[in-house]
Amino acid sequence: MCDLIYQSPFFALFVIIALGFLLGRISIKGISLDVSAVIFSALLFGHFGVVIPKALSDFGMALFIFTIGVQAGPGFFESFKSKGKTLMIVTVLLVISAAATAVGAMFLFGLTVPETVGLLTGALTSTPGLAAAKELAGDSSAISYGIAYPFGVIGVILFVKLLPKILRINIRDLEKKMMSDRLQKYPEINTGVFKITNANIFDKSLQQLKVRTTTGAIISRILHNGQADMPVAKTVLHEGDMIKAVGTDEALKSLEMFVGERIEGDLPLGENYEVQTGLLTSKDLVNKRLGNLNIQKNFRVTITRVRRSGIDLTPTPELALKFGDKLTMVGHKGDMSEVLRLLGNDTKRLSDTDFFPIALGIVLGVLFGKLNLTFGTGMSFSFGMTGGILLVALVLSSIGKTGPVMWTMSSSANSLLRQLGLLLFLAGVGTSAGTSLVATLMESGASLFTAGVAITLIPMIIATLLGHLVFKINLLDLLGVITGGMTSTPGLAAADSMSDSGAPSIAYATVYPVAMVFLILAVQLIASIF
Repeated sequence: MCDLIYQSPFFALFVIIALGFLLGRISIKGISLDVSAVIFSALLFGHFGVVIPKALSDFGMALFIFTIGVQAGPGFFESFKSKGKTLMIVTVLLVISAAATAVGAMFLFGLTVPETVGLLTGALTSTPGLAAAKELAGDSSAISYGIAYPFGVIGVILFVKLLPKILRINIRDLEKKMMSDRLQKYPEINTGVFKITNANIFDKSLQQLKVRTTTGAIISRILHNGQADMPVAKTVLHEGDMIKAVGTDEALKSLEMFVGERIEGDLPLGENYEVQTGLLTSKDLVNKRLGNLNIQKNFRVTITRVRRSGIDLTPTPELALKFGDKLTMVGHKGDMSEVLRLLGNDTKRLSDTDFFPIALGIVLGVLFGKLNLTFGTGMSFSFGMTGGILLVALVLSSIGKTGPVMWTMSSSANSLLRQLGLLLFLAGVGTSAGTSLVATLMESGASLFTAGVAITLIPMIIATLLGHLVFKINLLDLLGVITGGMTSTPGLAAADSMSDSGAPSIAYATVYPVAMVFLILAVQLIASIF
């Protein structure tokens, strides 16, 4: 079996993954490494000379980063607007503190400039930063990069895993609070039955009264003279009519004051009407505004709610539809099938994964990452493969659709591809770092390693103190900021495995480009000043 591990990288890869999963399931005082334990298994195998081909590792990283970008993209710009400034301040301070620690270590240990910038980029596991360091300070910076890199990977993972225990914060309780805050922003949608008793609206049509605009509620059915029917714009409200409406609690209270009184019970549908749910899987409707479809006018069907990512949204005319939206509708039986056909309502298409957008998106990301941006002062940087793929994925997934190409995927497909990419990446990075870790330490001494540890830990501690105590950033966002500021993809994997909310990924995506740019600028400043 040992010979097979050395002879077959394919076999070794799955041995490393299997052992990593076994290690990740070990829990000590409630702390386990989960999927991130694969890197420790890989480090051990790497130490004994087992190497996973770099092409596999790069493939895994590309797949992992692209799926993270696709997952985070729809919420990225919203997060950027609401929390971006605070998250970026913490990120910039993290990078500055890392650079300051590196400069301090240079004077304390008598390091050269190439050793210093190599340690800085290795401690923050930044390949684009290393490229800048090698260009400015020479190839010798790669040696100190190699010394700092292993702890740069391991240290961030351990820090992320231990931080909730250190701060005594329960991740599950925090997720519940975040969901509660989210529900305040997107209030729960309920139904209510009302009796028309306000004389001011007697014998007036819904079009005249502008009920939806005035109250925010949507009238889904009306009972007049014992006959239940679907309302349309020209439907007239008479004294004593009963209506059923859908909306937030606030909208339903406004409707109650507008029409008369709220009563208990329900309104039955007429025998020719039914309630249906339909999935939006038609590419032609993605990004279309609900009002532009004129569904009520064209099909005598009223959309009462839209469910997206576990949240019920009020179906306002301005609401832009997204692939996978679930629409609840009330309408005539004869027309409902036409609406479902219009929406697509194809569960198989929703679960299928189209690899063309994935391949094209990664190609565009790699090409974008190779662009070299030069400033008039002589400073230049490129985003590299990681940054390029992440930025392209964020933009494409926020757009959602370009012509016939859909830049989204189902959550199950995203989760599977993300974990596959992550496992390949961790196995490759771990074996590569483990190959020369002990030998490099013995040759270069403990001072470089100690400096690298300091450059990894001190910025994370400062970011935690600032983020938690000063800016009051919630822990899940803070984990994303720390891993993004440290440009640590394995660290993000550790944070991502701790929560189902996706918050660390969004925060990571928000700050990662900023951290990369400022790190490259820090390398250039150190090389030019010292």
